[in-house]
Order: sequence, then structure tokens, then C-alpha cells
Amino acid sequence: MRNRHLPGLQRHSEVEIVAVSNSTYESAEKFCRENAPRATPMQNWAELLGIPDLDIIWIGAPPYMHSAVTVSALEAGKHVFCQARMAMDLAEAKEMLAVSRRFPELVTMLCPPPHGMRGDLLMQKLLAENHIGRLHHIRLQSFNSSYLNADTPAHWRQRIEISGLNVLTLGIYVEVLHRWFGEITGVFARGKILQPMRRGYEVIIPDLLTVLCTFVNGAEGVLEFSGVDAFAPADRLEVFGDLGTLTYNFGSDMVHVARVADRALHAAELTPELEGQWRVEDDFIAAVKSRGGIRPHPDFEDGVRYMRVVQAVADSRARNGWVAIQP
Repeated sequence: MRNRHLPGLQRHSEVEIVAVSNSTYESAEKFCRENAPRATPMQNWAELLGIPDLDIIWIGAPPYMHSAVTVSALEAGKHVFCQARMAMDLAEAKEMLAVSRRFPELVTMLCPPPHGMRGDLLMQKLLAENHIGRLHHIRLQSFNSSYLNADTPAHWRQRIEISGLNVLTLGIYVEVLHRWFGEITGVFARGKILQPMRRGYEVIIPDLLTVLCTFVNGAEGVLEFSGVDAFAPADRLEVFGDLGTLTYNFGSDMVHVARVADRALHAAELTPELEGQWRVEDDFIAAVKSRGGIRPHPDFEDGVRYMRVVQAVADSRARNGWVAIQP
């Protein structure tokens, strides 16, 4: 909120930060003093809903608060921007979507991942042009060492009571993959916890996760995630079709492509008109000002789609079996 969303909102002269609620009144007061001196600190988030001229609730809290705050805000007549991931589980995500449909005049948006945003249009263009033919194999790797040190306390993303069923970067990349390749239709997932105890807290969210999956376009996928891999390379996507290969480096946003007649992969040109930018604050404010003329993405329907996969991965791990995903 401090480093990204607040500066983005403050670029709009017609936007005023009216009130702030944080985990404690003292931290909300400190935030206002340092970042938004005209805003009023609030003891409890529910107090925000009673401010009559407040138009937007901007949720920057972890997933355990998303459903309750979103539902209450919509019922109070407020537009809602919600930080990702959407919810603790699929049931909460479905509730958020159902309530949003009761208030179609209110704008709802989830925070999109920056992953792949710069090269998004280039990827969509290459895929739409059938550049590598019919896809049959999609492989994603997302490795880091955030949880490698066993002496550190559990991060909030490792606490199921705060983060829910969300695991590592699973939901982030499912959202990206859905945008490029269509929905995932089934999963088989395995996870492992290398450090189950962290300063007296029992971790049950996996430190590493492998997901076998199928896509609606018929492709098979292998998705690998880890928070315990030292000196890991940048996140990477490899896509194989019957006419060639396509790769995306999420660290550099470089796209490489080759058809079967080529000698090697070569960089695909990312021209200025195809280069994407993070414009989430601008997009949301424009949608609110349009009074229903603009519907920004990712919306709650997009969120439910990736939460179906998050839920299916959890169910697959629990059953040790394949889980089909129904739309």
C-alpha cells in the first residue's frame, strides 16, 4: 500500500485518501502521519463503512480479511479494490462474486500480478497467430529461497489462518496461464514441507509444490513451485507446440521463440505498442469514473477461476489423487 498503491492513487488529483484502518490504531495513525496526513486513522475497518461520502474501499490486507471486508463494503454501497490473492478458499471467492453480482453498479477489481505484464500482449499475439502451432506441453518453474532458513519465523504466507489455501506463487501464475492458454481443467498435486516447525509454529502450507495439470486447449502442464531453492534461476515458462517452442523469462520479461525450421530460439521483438505497464490504480479509478462503462480486469470472475485451481490443488494433495475442475 505504501510503496505502490498510495503513490499511484495520489497521482489523481480527484482522489482523496479519507481514512485508514490498519492492524492497530497506532499503526494506522503512523501511516496517516507519514503518508496521508489529511486522512483519519480508524480503530476498526468496519468504521470506514459508515463514512457517507467515501466511495471506495481499497483492501490491502492479507487474504483472511478479503471476503468479510469486500462483502460488507459492497453492501454499504462502496466500490472495492482487493489485493490478491482473492480469498482464503473457493467458498469465500464464490461468496464475493455472488455479492458483487447483486450490486452491478459497483466496480470490483482484484490486484493483477506484475508477472508477465510487460510481455502480455506479445505473448497473446504470438499465440493468436498460431506461431508455434497446436500446444501440447506447458512447463512453468517458480523457485526462490525465501523459506530456506529454518531459523526464521513463519512468514504470514506460510500461515494458513492468514493466507488460506494459497501456496507460494501458485495463484499468481494460474492467473497468468489462464490468460494465455485458457482454463486449467484438472490437477494432480504433490507438496512437501521441509521445515514443519518454525519457532513453535507448525507450518502446513508446502515449502515446495508440483502440479500436473491439463488445459482446456488440450495441453498438458507441469507447474513447479518452491520457496526453499538456493541460487534458483528466474521464473520461467516453456511452451511446446507441434510447430515450435516459446519461452518467457519472468525475470527479464524476455520472450524467445523458434519454429521447427529455425536453428535456435531467438528473441521476439517487444515493440512499444505491445509493451504492457502496471496501471492498476489508473484502471480502477477510470472504471469508477465511467459509472459502469468500463469493467476492469482481473474481476471477481477471473479470481474465482484461479481460486478453483487453488482449491483443487489443496483437494488433490489431501486425497493424493486427480481432481477435475468444473467451471
